[in-house]
Amino acid sequence: MEHATDVAAAIESSVEALVAVLERARLTHTPVIPPAQLRVLTIVAENRHTNMSRLAEALDVVPSSASRLCDRLEATGLLRRVADPRDRREVRLLLTAASRRLLSDLRERRREALAGVLERMPASARQDLLRALRAFEAASGDLGAEAPADDDLRTA
Repeated sequence: MEHATDVAAAIESSVEALVAVLERARLTHTPVIPPAQLRVLTIVAENRHTNMSRLAEALDVVPSSASRLCDRLEATGLLRRVADPRDRREVRLLLTAASRRLLSDLRERRREALAGVLERMPASARQDLLRALRAFEAASGDLGAEAPADDDLRTA
């Protein structure tokens, strides 16, 4: 049996390959949206009550940096800022129809790119991978929510 550190190194290498596949899928979209702006859209898509302070916190950046990202997205028609009906002093961030299409298209391209790689694997290896990923997810529990953020891994 391999040591946990050997398995961890293999996983790290696989994650790098996975990120490369996903990045290639992102780069096939024209125009290419920068990763930081894509991260903003993803955060807003996941929480419909996102305001500027929550976005800055999620990105781990100062509010002025988050605001500049939103300025760029708003200028390209991918984001809207509206007064929050619960507190008019707050500004809520909303996706536009164009950004929802962009995220949906990106999700589809990523899945197609992943499927292309998976199709090159033997069926038994795909089943083993699926079982291993489910076991990994179960073993990790809520660690992702509790783990402190690594500043070197954040994009903003």
